[in-house]
Amino acid sequence: MKRSLFSTLAVVSSFGAAHGDLYHIQDEAQESLPLKWSVGVNLTWDDNVNPTAVGAGADEDTLSINPYVGLSFVNISPQTTWDVYARIGAIYYFDEPTALGSDDFYTQSRVGLNWTHRVSERLRFSSRNFLSYELEPDYAYGFSTTRQLGEYFYWQTDNSVGYRWTERLATYTGFTLTGLDYDEVVLNQDRFTWTLYNSFRYQLTPQTVLTADYRYSQTDGADLSSDYTDHYLLGGIEHRFSPNTILVARVGAQFHESEAIGGGDSTSPYVEATVRTQVNEQLSVRGFVRYGIEGYDTVRPVGAGLYEFDDRQTLRLGVAGEYSLSPKLNLFSGLDYIPATFDDGRLVGGAAPLSAGGLDEDVLNAYVGVSVKFTDLLYGTFSYNYTDSSSDFVGQSYDRNRVNLGLRAEF
Repeated sequence: MKRSLFSTLAVVSSFGAAHGDLYHIQDEAQESLPLKWSVGVNLTWDDNVNPTAVGAGADEDTLSINPYVGLSFVNISPQTTWDVYARIGAIYYFDEPTALGSDDFYTQSRVGLNWTHRVSERLRFSSRNFLSYELEPDYAYGFSTTRQLGEYFYWQTDNSVGYRWTERLATYTGFTLTGLDYDEVVLNQDRFTWTLYNSFRYQLTPQTVLTADYRYSQTDGADLSSDYTDHYLLGGIEHRFSPNTILVARVGAQFHESEAIGGGDSTSPYVEATVRTQVNEQLSVRGFVRYGIEGYDTVRPVGAGLYEFDDRQTLRLGVAGEYSLSPKLNLFSGLDYIPATFDDGRLVGGAAPLSAGGLDEDVLNAYVGVSVKFTDLLYGTFSYNYTDSSSDFVGQSYDRNRVNLGLRAEF
């Protein structure tokens, strides 16, 4: 029972996605991997490079090149596991976009470091860290909805201590720090959040763990964005249907409190779930869902006024899969769907009614592609990406098509 409980504890040491995205299930690495390098380049045609631009730069197509270099390695000792990865790159537009605030060169970098130290069979410490500085929104991060003109710096550190009190009962307690900072051309979007959490875990069967979680977080906004506080009360399950299929899910209530003068409090159901499965030797599928009140991108123009919305109910749904046609040919595809409803809007600028609400915005993002293994070192990819945004906010409805051709070497 000891080994079963602690191996299950290793699956999810905390709630955060410090690995970088909502797809990730924090399954501790099982074997050491030597230092691995990758060098590549992508060529991308974009038919609407600044889809939210109004006037100059609207519906503008362009061609860009994205060179990058990456590395990864895993080191495991009897007590400590290190998992490190990095990718440093850039985007260069051959014709500089004409939208106000655009440039022809942007950086695109991601770095992650995960560390686990097993003091004993009962006690372990975990630190999971991720940062990125890039241009395009990645919907799986859990904060992006629309394409912004400026680069953003996103980072998260999730640190916890796990302790097994009995053969079946354990806890994980920790704190998370998260930052989102945009360039000066993007206003009202920066956020800093700190979170304290505690998760009670009960081993129901060798394959199933029941969880009970409490989280407390405070977020600082920037410019016209107000600070706010969130409380979460959640119950959940983590279940291994097979060695290759796992589900992690939590449901409960979220209590959202705005600290703005005249701001309102909201209560919402809260759901988060992630599933990963290797259906057979050829097909793998992963997915996530999250529903609750989000505090990102809440300052929006409506008519002649600028409003901050205290209640933004948002669903984030993602699914991705990969199918191996042969040892050298793989198909991959994915879908993101993000509907949101904005309520409790307070006027924070302009001359307009004091309140607004009942505004909807839906984002659909889909992609499909193929990857080819030319040699043991050389790989190629071709993909198509379609994004559709339907919004009640002026300038936020658009279609976007992207075609990407890539080549990379791994050694």
